[in-house]
Amino acid sequence: MEAELGTLAAQGATALVGLMVTDAWQKMKHGSRRFTRWLSRRGEDGELDVAREELEAARQSGDEEGAADRVAADWERRLLRILEDDPEAAGELRWLLAEVLPGTSYDIAFDVRPAAPAVPGAQPDHLPALTGTFSNRVAELDRMNSLCGEPDRVRLAVLAGLPGVGKTALACRWADTRREHFPDGLFYVDYAALRDESAVGAAMGPAETSQALASILRAVLGSDAHVSERFEELRRQYETHSRGRRMLVLIDNVTLASQVRALIPTGPGSTVMVTSHSKLGELVAQDGAELIDLKPLDAHGGLKLLSDQCGDDVVAAEPGAAGRLVALCGGLPVALRIVATRLTTGDAPSLTYLAQELEDESERLEGISLPGGDHSLSAVLGPSYRLLPPGPARMFRLLGWLPSGLFDESVAAAAAGVDRRTARRLLRELTAASLLEVDRDGRYRVHDLVRLYARERAVAEERPAEERALVERLTTHYLVLSALADRAQRADRLRVADLTELLAGAADPFSAPGGPAPLTWLDAECPAVLAVLRAAVRHRLYALAWPLAEAFTVLFLHHRHLGAWKESLSLGSEAAAALAADPATPADLAAEARAGEARLRSLLSRPLTDLGEHDRARSELERAVALAEPTDRLLLRASVQEFYGRHLDLFEPARAVQTYRYCLDLNRRAGDRRGEALALLFLGSALDAQGEHEQALTLLGRARADLLNLPEPDERMAARALLAIGRAHARRDEFDEAFRALETAAGTLQERRAYSYEADAREQLADLAQHTGRHSDRVRAWLTRALEIHEANGNRRADDVRRRLRDLS
Repeated sequence: MEAELGTLAAQGATALVGLMVTDAWQKMKHGSRRFTRWLSRRGEDGELDVAREELEAARQSGDEEGAADRVAADWERRLLRILEDDPEAAGELRWLLAEVLPGTSYDIAFDVRPAAPAVPGAQPDHLPALTGTFSNRVAELDRMNSLCGEPDRVRLAVLAGLPGVGKTALACRWADTRREHFPDGLFYVDYAALRDESAVGAAMGPAETSQALASILRAVLGSDAHVSERFEELRRQYETHSRGRRMLVLIDNVTLASQVRALIPTGPGSTVMVTSHSKLGELVAQDGAELIDLKPLDAHGGLKLLSDQCGDDVVAAEPGAAGRLVALCGGLPVALRIVATRLTTGDAPSLTYLAQELEDESERLEGISLPGGDHSLSAVLGPSYRLLPPGPARMFRLLGWLPSGLFDESVAAAAAGVDRRTARRLLRELTAASLLEVDRDGRYRVHDLVRLYARERAVAEERPAEERALVERLTTHYLVLSALADRAQRADRLRVADLTELLAGAADPFSAPGGPAPLTWLDAECPAVLAVLRAAVRHRLYALAWPLAEAFTVLFLHHRHLGAWKESLSLGSEAAAALAADPATPADLAAEARAGEARLRSLLSRPLTDLGEHDRARSELERAVALAEPTDRLLLRASVQEFYGRHLDLFEPARAVQTYRYCLDLNRRAGDRRGEALALLFLGSALDAQGEHEQALTLLGRARADLLNLPEPDERMAARALLAIGRAHARRDEFDEAFRALETAAGTLQERRAYSYEADAREQLADLAQHTGRHSDRVRAWLTRALEIHEANGNRRADDVRRRLRDLS
């Protein structure tokens, strides 16, 4: 009965509005009074004139269509209320409509018996069945529970996140625990089941939304006999029949805001819960939806899921492998469930086996799949990818070839070969689809497994040569920026690679107002630059790789990240050697590459020495000397000799002094004031170590003064000279002078962010304090600061400092 009344009310409202916007209105009003009297008996006759005036005003303002919809919806509600209150009104209204619009049939068969639900007294309940265990998400469940706290309005929430993060499972779990809050039904719509996936990038059409709306209406009415096939009519029916009901509508796999708006019920206390890969910002901004952005599980949550799936005893037996599996799956619930299933079904013998299998990136996606291939991470990610338009889809594929999963829009622009404005637009679309995240610093992050899927699509759909071309664009991009950062940090440093042509006209972000500090930028990009260097060497882009390693080393001269420094210089020297040895390399470029190899190998001796790899350091230096000495590059030869002398300081002090004197002579011949001052610094330190303290202090004082009097004063190296002066004073038992020099040097080195040498100064101060008994209350603070620096840099001296601190206790 209720369904038929709703249909008749909707038809009556449509007829009324149709008459109001035509000349037939006057004929109806003045010619036939039956309709007016029918309304008058129920207190509604005066409202006809009000509605007519509203439509007339809307016609003049150009909003006739919108006003007609509003008036029709209002009259549908009025008529339905009349029909529900008066059992005789339905028959009268049917004949009235037939009289007002002769020739139009309103042949509606009324059944006086209400349509009974399938189970008497049961509410519609279309939620998917919950299977298996559910883990984690306590905070999100609490937040979702708050949606039931406002019974006076309809609440709308969007659960967004990348595919496989567990949106549907969480929504169904929450709905299952809140059934009593929705006595008039729990309804479920899955747009993925309605979507035509044959058309790549196609948006959902109104037909699918009509199907969703009709399915809920049929459940509400308990029948499909009078559910309209017209979308606007369906919406009016839904508004009418959801009024006064408190219902939950769970809408899965939404791609457009319009798919949700049509399904929002009108009954206060109802809730619409939406799951989507997109954040559906339109619903948040215009409809007041609450966004719940679902992230992958953290380490604790991932282990909890593995324990629930595999058993606590299994995870406890292999805790290291379990933790590594969580990391390799990136905390993505669907990936963890798949690998857990492989274990429990016997497809993998242990967690350790699974972790070792997934370590190889090229095998990881295949490892996160079940036999047969139908249930895999690729299958989970595929629908989201296929919905992307061509432009974002190509950007997504190319991001799969990025060596690093953290990047900014300039990197994406270089990868795709587009301008930054285009890249920004494409990245925003991918972010809206939850395939990317934006970090607080404005850089983009792609989940490792999503990146591997993107790479899979790139291999399948891009030209074979595109990956190498992309790496070449990326390496050039990072070379330009690293070289500019290097020059912004210090312009007069020795550089072998001639980048004049490459840097001509390049925008320099480090010199722009408000631009990034060079070392801060290099520090943030360190993992990405290393990854690009590896890729460049792998693709034999040697002419770009070794200059990048040379420019990048400015970071490590200030921040001694020893492992990263060693790797970058090893890659760079390998690239320079390969380029020089290639018969196809022009003679001038081969000569420059050999000089570059000499420079990089001499630099490589520094992290090797700090890591205690003295034999390899000596081998690299001997190779560097052999490459540099036959050339006419005086500054290169002087630099290589300087690094060689610093190695000899440790093992052959007398030879070190000779080497520094030769280095000093080369710099003087080259006319390089800074190089000469540095040679004086290292020569003075070597003489001090051999007991020639007075001569050492003279040379060290000259070195410091010369460094401070350069056109671009070098305060960092001048502080290192002061550090050496402090040591010389200590050896002469001039303790007051020693403390002053060392403290001043430590402060300047910290200010100049030369942390490794600051640690040297702090240790020297602690040594001097313990030797003299002065300032003993400051020893712990000096050693603690030195330990922080050594641990951050991976320096082996951290063990010695840690032991000294224990001895103090």
